[in-house]
Amino acid sequence: MTPGTGRCCLSAHLPALAALSALPGPCEVLRSGARLTPALLRSAATAARWPRARHPDDLAAVHLELVTLTEDRAVVTWFTGAPGTDDGAGRPLPAVTEGEVVYGTHPSRLDRVVSGGRPTAHHQVELTGLEPGRTYYYRARSRGVAATSTPLHLVRGNAVGTSAFGLGTRGGPYSFTTPQPPPGRHLLSIALCNDLHLGETTAGLVGGLPLPRGVPQRAGGEPYPELMSRALVEEARRRGADVLLAGGDISACGAAHDLAEARRILDGSGTLGRDWFVVRGNHDRSARNTFAAAFVDGGGPGYFAHDLGGLRVLGLDTYVKAGNGSDAGGLGREQLAWLQHMLSEQPDQPTLVFGHHPLTVRDSVFPVTRGHCLDRGQAGAVLDAYADAPGVFLHHAGHTHRNKRTVLARAPHVVQQEVAAAKEYPGGFTLLRVHTGGYALNHYKAGDLAARQWSERSRRVAAGLWPHHSLGRSVADRNSVTVRDLSGIAGRA
Repeated sequence: MTPGTGRCCLSAHLPALAALSALPGPCEVLRSGARLTPALLRSAATAARWPRARHPDDLAAVHLELVTLTEDRAVVTWFTGAPGTDDGAGRPLPAVTEGEVVYGTHPSRLDRVVSGGRPTAHHQVELTGLEPGRTYYYRARSRGVAATSTPLHLVRGNAVGTSAFGLGTRGGPYSFTTPQPPPGRHLLSIALCNDLHLGETTAGLVGGLPLPRGVPQRAGGEPYPELMSRALVEEARRRGADVLLAGGDISACGAAHDLAEARRILDGSGTLGRDWFVVRGNHDRSARNTFAAAFVDGGGPGYFAHDLGGLRVLGLDTYVKAGNGSDAGGLGREQLAWLQHMLSEQPDQPTLVFGHHPLTVRDSVFPVTRGHCLDRGQAGAVLDAYADAPGVFLHHAGHTHRNKRTVLARAPHVVQQEVAAAKEYPGGFTLLRVHTGGYALNHYKAGDLAARQWSERSRRVAAGLWPHHSLGRSVADRNSVTVRDLSGIAGRA
């Protein structure tokens, strides 16, 4: 016992031991290292090759990404900088200029032009009126300089389209093929978001350790978690979201004032329990249960069921346990039994489940630990319940800070959609559009200019490797259409 404390000396080190138990195994470290080492060398070489300015009008147009792709529209973003300048982090200073996208249905006939509007260094252009099922070719440019794609050499996908056309060139043209829309009548749209982290001041820190170093809050600026959360709510409304689901890690450390500010921001979506819903993440835990005080009326449990015109929404609290937050998520016996009962009682009802921790994590660039997922045994029990409930079609998860679509092998009628963090690059949400004959999932960056500026700044997390992890291994990880019968949903009144 420690003199004067009444505690075993070991107890003071339990959080550290718990953190150590969540570290990746040797195989995970070797696998990830084999991917990351060449990429770090490429990133360093790319930074060293930034051209030196020979004239005040020299321009670099980079980081072109096809963020959103639906049956009739596409949203592309890129950044313009001044070569030869340095913002203190090895990147060029922003160069404010015009931007436009030229596109067409043949690579040698880019006969349509869409302007980006007001000059900026953080360009976002939306192509509208596209035809479903058609391949388009495009090139983004600023002041005549063609924008080059974000290089995703760690993953099998690419940042600029659903095909490889244009890759390896300096500015394309690149290509994409629009999907067919979900069949049937549109019923409602739901914004899926997570990882707001209000109270955080440095992006890219894991357990207080840099990865390898974080991107700090800009001095004198609005706190970026608040900025990004407000921009998200505004963009979700603009994109037609009827309901918003916030999937945990609303705060950085469960502080009451951060959760209260998050409540004020999310109230911009309407009324809690009717227009927006929220569940707890591991970062929201606290000894005083401040999350419940901010978001749970009557002191009830943090999990719930709600009916949206025939669509059953089940919200899960995936950290009902004692722990330091770095270990695996846990539902607890009571909540797991409740979920199993809800699904067995009405197995065919169209059902969306959302909670902070994924059931499984696959194809991660960075080492996967048990802290990335729900407890393995409980995840297996949830998957078994899904297998016997054909009405479940979507499981929305956060925690991993990436866009990733996974068809669950033990319940192949269910898609697990991990959604990138709201607080940092790419910074936004995923819009679920429910139709009578299926649904679409489309990722949107927050369109506010200040949000776009922070998104560009925070892409430097993990030595600039963050896009490989968070944007999505392919366009399909952030934009997809699934055909299935959802005619039992009446839609929002």
